[in-house]
This record gives sequence, structure tokens and C-alpha cells, in this order.
Amino acid sequence: MSASKKFLAALILTVAVAGVASIAEANHHHRQYYSSWSYQPATNYYYSTYYYQPTVNYTGYNYHYCIHYTSQPRYVYYYNPVSRVYWGRFDMEGKDGKQYSLLKEADRKEKLVDIPESAFPEPGEMPAIPDSKDGERIEPIKSLPTKDLPAK
Repeated sequence: MSASKKFLAALILTVAVAGVASIAEANHHHRQYYSSWSYQPATNYYYSTYYYQPTVNYTGYNYHYCIHYTSQPRYVYYYNPVSRVYWGRFDMEGKDGKQYSLLKEADRKEKLVDIPESAFPEPGEMPAIPDSKDGERIEPIKSLPTKDLPAK
């Protein structure tokens, strides 16, 4: 193979790798993104992992779980695996950007059954990205395709 053909092949490979990296980066929405839905048959729920960076320059990602119980199809509950508590829920039927109910610290529990319905406040805007200081809000999970979720 001639030097010019080798150079051309290397250039094409470099462009292809850069294109794949750009697509992957775009899919991650830079600071935050959701995984696709997975089903947990033992407990009859679907979950998605919410990945986020608390700051713009943060290396890597932290994560929380978004849990969709088939028995409660209207809601997606946010769960912090480090503190082991549910901390809020997203109303899939909410309107006008008022879809998130952020629980008070005292109402956050490890088991959803231990949180009374009355503890969830009226839905409002999405909260800030966990541990962030700049006020950047969590992207609504509704932006995630729900084709893998069961029909209501």
C-alpha cells in the first residue's frame, strides 16, 4: 500500500472514531443523561439510571435510580443509592413543567411504602442537579423514550 493510501486510510479511521465519540458525547447531554429502561422482575419495576455531574468540570458521573413501579404507572420515583432513600417523584401526566415533587429531608425513606402520599408536595419544576451549586436543573425523565415501559 502506498504512503498516500495509508495516510488516507488513517485519516478516514480518525474521522470515524471522532464521529463515534461525538455521537456518544451528544447522547450523554454533557452533564446529565439517563440510561435506557431495564426490568426488575423480582420486584416488578422498571428502572433507569440517572447519571450526572455536580459541576461542569467534574470528572466522571455520579448516579441515582429512577424507578417506575408497574402498580403506579403515573410516577417515576428518584432514589439515591448512596443515602438509600427515595427523594422525590416525577409525574408522567403533569403539565407546564410542574411535574416534580421534591420530598422534605424528614420524609425521605429507604422504602417507598414508608412514605405517605401526603408527604409528596404539589409538583413543581425539576430540582437542581444533586450536589450542584449553579442551579442547573435535572432534565425531566419524560425526555427519555418510554417505549420499554408497559402501557397504562
